[in-house]
Amino acid sequence: MTSDSHSDLINDLTTEAVNPASARIDTLTPVEIVRLMNAEDATIPQAIAQEAESIASAITVITERIRNGGRLIYIGAGTSGRLGVLDASECPPTFSTLPEMVVGLIAGGDSALRKAAEGVEDHPETAVEDLQTIDLARADVIVGIASSGRTPYVIGALKHARSVGAFAIGLVCNEGSALSQVADLMITPVVGPELITGSTRMKAGTATKMILNMLTTATMVQLGKTYGNLMVDLRATNTKLVARSCRLVTLLTGISETQAKEELQKCDGELKTTVVMIRRGVSPDAARRILSDCGHQLRPALQTADGENS
Repeated sequence: MTSDSHSDLINDLTTEAVNPASARIDTLTPVEIVRLMNAEDATIPQAIAQEAESIASAITVITERIRNGGRLIYIGAGTSGRLGVLDASECPPTFSTLPEMVVGLIAGGDSALRKAAEGVEDHPETAVEDLQTIDLARADVIVGIASSGRTPYVIGALKHARSVGAFAIGLVCNEGSALSQVADLMITPVVGPELITGSTRMKAGTATKMILNMLTTATMVQLGKTYGNLMVDLRATNTKLVARSCRLVTLLTGISETQAKEELQKCDGELKTTVVMIRRGVSPDAARRILSDCGHQLRPALQTADGENS
């Protein structure tokens, strides 16, 4: 590809267009810049709303794959890769998932999380190597994140994913992207030109973060990781989370926080086991069996003998 043709591709991207609203941003006061940025960011939710059906379809696929032993793999370069790694890393403490259930890969490896390594995004073969390292399999689903939709590293990742039978999802912020040609499903929030031309860490990055929140949160809800809007499958790995576990047991059972701490200890800190044990009046092992029979979902596990929800 010549430099001229490369420039033509860049010039066609909405995310690379010049935003007239910020043409004189260098003359604005700090508060004016804040208000301008806030006004631009306010347009992001509507762009995401246009993709609701595609996002929901992705959640359905991800949930099904994880239920059948597969994994969710995020892969991207630069800001896109960092956001994928961030979302993946937040799943274990929030939903008590195994680290291998949701995996984030970034072009250039972990060092690229802190120090820019943007040149590595031009090598699709590196993405194949990275996916082979984690043994990408047919049961997995991969979300390739690329604001431009033309990042070679991400395109190479989705091509490889489809070659092994994994389900390939593309998340981009430009319509008609190259990534759409190699994906099984596309999520395309078109957020428009950035305030700083081409700086996709801004609106595109915000949209990406919001959508990744939706993908993992809705999937975990479908998997029974919440009871209502309560995080009942959290892993109490620090003082704050231990306190939250006690508070949730108190909320769901009516016992005191002191009693909740004692009961949690009987169940090795397992919040859902503790709640079932107390509410159903059974032993910890019996509570675990009930949860297992109910697909580890708390609501059906709390049904009374007559079948009504307790």
